Amino acid sequence: MTIKPGALRFNTDSMKLELFRGSANYEGSASMAGIGTLAAGQWEEIQATSPEVQTGGTRALCVGGYSPAGSYLDEIVYINMATTGNSLDFGLLTVSGRNHVHGCVSDRTRGLSGGGSKFPGVKPADIEYVTISSTGNAVDFNGDLTLARYCPGVAANSTRGVFAGGHSDAAVQNTLIDYVTIQSTGVNAQDFGDLTSARRYFMAAFSSPTRGVFAGGGEPAQTTNINFITTSTQGNAAYFGDLSTVGQDTQGSSICSNAIRGINMGGAAPVYTNTIEYLTLATLGDAQDFGELTATAGAYASNAASPTRCVRMGQGSPAYNNIIEYVQIMTLGNSIDFGDIHTQVTGYSAGLSNGHGGL
Repeated sequence: MTIKPGALRFNTDSMKLELFRGSANYEGSASMAGIGTLAAGQWEEIQATSPEVQTGGTRALCVGGYSPAGSYLDEIVYINMATTGNSLDFGLLTVSGRNHVHGCVSDRTRGLSGGGSKFPGVKPADIEYVTISSTGNAVDFNGDLTLARYCPGVAANSTRGVFAGGHSDAAVQNTLIDYVTIQSTGVNAQDFGDLTSARRYFMAAFSSPTRGVFAGGGEPAQTTNINFITTSTQGNAAYFGDLSTVGQDTQGSSICSNAIRGINMGGAAPVYTNTIEYLTLATLGDAQDFGELTATAGAYASNAASPTRCVRMGQGSPAYNNIIEYVQIMTLGNSIDFGDIHTQVTGYSAGLSNGHGGL
């Protein structure tokens, strides 16, 4: 039997409706129905839920960072993305302690912080986690990244968190991609594959339920190149397209997308920019103009997403700020004021949410 992408079936074992999704190399070749994941494609469960149903709404966290007084931060603050307003206290990083330029991944219930640069300039391989729907301090994941490093790109689906590239003691940029199973504490990260080129300081990182996308960064020269992976598999990244301008940022430490679009907000390129661009994650191609940041041109902020909004929290350069602004993902236009980080001006932090596009 030949199965075409888009076919539906009802799985009598799981009592769920499933969709046949063509893989990246799918060319319409025949495959047998009912046999899980095949080279030609994959049956995937259709999700009939949302973070609003499971958690009462999408919550975004701003994790760690750096302040202009020369202070590494251990604070975690949060916002409720369906509303606007200032952030609230969540807890503290405790394993990597005062940490910045790290990477954060998340599923619907748990957020992980991995790698980074902690006081006094140590690059950790540590991973720690929080339960997003509650408040409290981070807890040791009891597993480490395969390489201690800072400024990786990140991606996640409902089960996996992926860390790509970054700056290690051995190399200022890396091709390494590794992954963890977000709900499996006590297990070290596993090798996933490699980027198409060594890089760090990604401009942005996006996730859909099937893809992780890593945009821009330093190689060490700034680049427009965008890579993508299929998150549920293992293998090397492939070329996706290009940003409109070369640049870098630590937005790669945060996922800023819903399941359809990825949003890149600002950056250092090689001059600071207020440009907002978007990608359509299911296709390949270059970034398209979305609008502009209304607060200030700059870089080294953290980001998070719900199914409808992307937020940008703080900024590290050319000047620190505590501004939170947002865009409506499926429209075009300039950013809108959300509120402020209520504690202090913050840059070089990482963001996560329980409603990003990989879920």
